[in-house]
Amino acid sequence: MYPRILIVCLLVPACVSIGQAPANGSTTGSPTTTITATATSPAAKECGISAIQVCVLHVAQDEWGIVTAPLRIRAGDELKLAAFGVGTGLAVATDVNAIEELGVHPDREHNASKYSDYVGIYAPAAFVGVGYLVGKAKHNRHFEETTLLAEEAMVDSFILNTALGYAFDRETPVEGNGKGALWPHGPSTWPDGQSMPSDHSILAWSFAHVVAQEYTGWATKLVVYSLAGSVSAARVVARKHFPSDVFVGGVLGYYVGGYVVRRRGKEAPGRGELSLSPIRTPNGTGIEISYNFSH
Repeated sequence: MYPRILIVCLLVPACVSIGQAPANGSTTGSPTTTITATATSPAAKECGISAIQVCVLHVAQDEWGIVTAPLRIRAGDELKLAAFGVGTGLAVATDVNAIEELGVHPDREHNASKYSDYVGIYAPAAFVGVGYLVGKAKHNRHFEETTLLAEEAMVDSFILNTALGYAFDRETPVEGNGKGALWPHGPSTWPDGQSMPSDHSILAWSFAHVVAQEYTGWATKLVVYSLAGSVSAARVVARKHFPSDVFVGGVLGYYVGGYVVRRRGKEAPGRGELSLSPIRTPNGTGIEISYNFSH
C-alpha cells in the first residue's frame, strides 16, 4: 500500500493550491484588478521539492497524454503496435508452460522476490531521493532533472499499472488454478488479482529509459537496461507474474519513460560523442571539436 500513500501525499498539495487560486485571474472584491502570471507563479515554476504542486500537475498532464495516446497514432506506429500485439500473444500462449517448467522452489522464489524489490523499487526510489539532493547541492541541473523525470515517469507508470491491473483482473501464477485467468469469477469477486501488467517491471523499465535517455553513453544503457531486464525475469522466477505480465509491463514502462523525457526534458543529454561548433580566436574564426568522456 505504500505507493498509494505516496500518490495521495503528492495529490494533496496540488488540490490545496488549486483551491486557493483565484478564478479568472482576479481577486475577490477587486473586479478591476487582474493578476498577471510571472516567473514566481506556480504555473511558471519548474517541478521541484519547493513546487510539489507543479510536479503533480505534470504527472496529471502526462498521464492524460499517455492514456489518450492510442487516439493519436501516427503513420509508422502500426508496425510497433503490431509487434507489441504479437509479442504479447506469444507470451500469453507460453505463460502456463513457462511457469510449470520453472517448478516450485521456495528458497529461489524468495530470493528472486527480494532481488526484484530492492533493484526494481527500493534502488530507483533511493536514486530519485538522494540523487535530487546531490544534484541540488552540486548545482548539477542535468542530474537534478534526471531524478525528477525518473520520479515523474515512475509515478505515471504506477498510476497506469494500477488502473490496468484492476481492468484486466488477472490472477497470478499462485492464485486460482494457476492459469492466469482474467476476471475468473466475473464482477462478483472483483478484484481477484493484479498480475498484468507487472508493477515491478513497469517501474524498472520507465526508470531505466529515463536514465538512458538523459545519459546516453553505451555503458549507462547497458547497466540500466540489464537491471530492468533482470527485475522482469526475477518476477517470473519468483512466481509473482507470468512472462506476458512482465513483457507488457516492460513495454509500457519503456514507453512512459520515453514520453516523459520527450515532453519534460530540458537539459541537453550527456552524450559520449563528437560535437562541432564555431569559435572565434585572436587568429580568426575556426571550428572547435569536443568529445564528452564522462561516459
